[in-house]
Amino acid sequence: MAALASVEKSHQAVITLSSRTATLTEFVDRSQEEEIDVMAQAPGEGVPEDSFEMVMGPDDPDNPKTFSRPYRWLITMTAAALVMNATFASSAPSGMITQLMEHFHLGQEVGTLTIALFVVGYCVGPLLWGPLSEQVGRKPVFVVSFTAYALFQVGNALAPNTGALLVFRFLGGTFAAAPLANSGAVIADIWDAETRGKAMATFSLAPLAGPTLGPIVSGFMNVAGVSWQWIFWLQAIFAGTCLVALLVIIPETYAPVLLVKRAQRKRKETGDDRYWAPLERQQMTLSERLKQVLAKPFVVLFTEPMLIAMTLYMGFVYGIVYLLFEAYPIVFTEGHHFNSGISGLMFIPYSLGGVSAVLVYLFYFNPRYAAAVKHYAPHPVPPEVRIEVSVWAAPILVVAFFWFGWTSYPSISFWAPMMAGLPIGFATILIFLGIFNYTIDAYLAVAASALSSMTVARSFFGAAFPLFATQMFEVLNPRWASTLLGFLAILMAPIPIVLQRYGHVIRARSKYAPSRAMPPKAQPVDDEEKDLKGADAV
Repeated sequence: MAALASVEKSHQAVITLSSRTATLTEFVDRSQEEEIDVMAQAPGEGVPEDSFEMVMGPDDPDNPKTFSRPYRWLITMTAAALVMNATFASSAPSGMITQLMEHFHLGQEVGTLTIALFVVGYCVGPLLWGPLSEQVGRKPVFVVSFTAYALFQVGNALAPNTGALLVFRFLGGTFAAAPLANSGAVIADIWDAETRGKAMATFSLAPLAGPTLGPIVSGFMNVAGVSWQWIFWLQAIFAGTCLVALLVIIPETYAPVLLVKRAQRKRKETGDDRYWAPLERQQMTLSERLKQVLAKPFVVLFTEPMLIAMTLYMGFVYGIVYLLFEAYPIVFTEGHHFNSGISGLMFIPYSLGGVSAVLVYLFYFNPRYAAAVKHYAPHPVPPEVRIEVSVWAAPILVVAFFWFGWTSYPSISFWAPMMAGLPIGFATILIFLGIFNYTIDAYLAVAASALSSMTVARSFFGAAFPLFATQMFEVLNPRWASTLLGFLAILMAPIPIVLQRYGHVIRARSKYAPSRAMPPKAQPVDDEEKDLKGADAV
């Protein structure tokens, strides 16, 4: 072979790691006397291990926050539908209680258990679904749990005896708790902090619209003479429809799991096993994984004083929502002699109050938050700004219960206690919004676990309150029973005020708070200082 002039050729290999790009040039020398085979260097040889880590930048196409706004709103609405489905099922049998009691020969207390046990399932489910979603992703948890939930609705419709009915109700609530635990986390996955408030405002109607819709639907089905089985068949059809929407619309949104999938794909494409995602490096034994999945929500809850306070307040508010399912029949069915269908309609002002609260939030409180974003730039807005809505709503809830109680005389027009539902719904939604958004902002990295522990606790209140509501309203009468609730609301009202003023101090001692943001009263910095601080942050 003829001698060749000295030639150098370069071959460039580009390794793309999400937003990082590492370039390695391999040089191949050819001999002047003979041509030799090209020997390629092993992919990534000599490159630091961190260069093979999967990361996700703010503009990454796989980042759920970069999805189109219409698609993210579609995901939000679908997640809200899942929650409304689950909460509708919790109260749907209330209008059919008389039929269930007659068919299964139940007493009043056991009849109430058909509602309470479903909500008890909300206490159990989040222990698994929230932390599990932080290990395997949101969508697998949604699909598995919602499929089981839909099947348990069929089981309820075909229940041969009381035991089967109660067991299926409990298991249905356990699996229905997945959207309650994870839908808020999905919204945190796909929305930036500024827009998340709007999304949460719309979403917040679902967990309260569902329970109020249940008595209306089942009440009129009962009046129409429809068999009790059909309320469960209706739930099964509703669940099946939502399951299809879930499969088609909601993608995986949890970034650490998306990075694991990316690492797996890169390893398969390149044959290089050095690609890795942070979640894969969490080497845990079985006991450690069980602790991570089952105990983490309570570890977060019991080590965070402000989360305990918010959970107690939300639990109380959630409990009184389910308490109303027992109180309304006493006031309107017994006191005003309405049938179950008309009594269900008494919840309409409650729903209208919730809608009004969302509108007020969108057009008043959300613009104030947008102004706070500019005020605190380039720093994040302190979570305490979120709690303002709850500060305003707390006294409204107090007044609403005194209104409902002292207008509940049968001699007073039913319009008076019915319209008390308007401020109750209004205040309830705003309290929920403030606490939900505060929790997500303050515990962003462990939002699913924080929301799961909150869901467990508030579900305990939701399950317990109906069990004593009937006795309380019959023994104390609606006036004094509502007054007692009003006084409890007064005791709870200072919680958002304390968090607004001192939350930043409490968070400074927290191991789960993602940042140490400026206190709410901080002054904006000048442009030069902003640039310096922004550069330091980068």
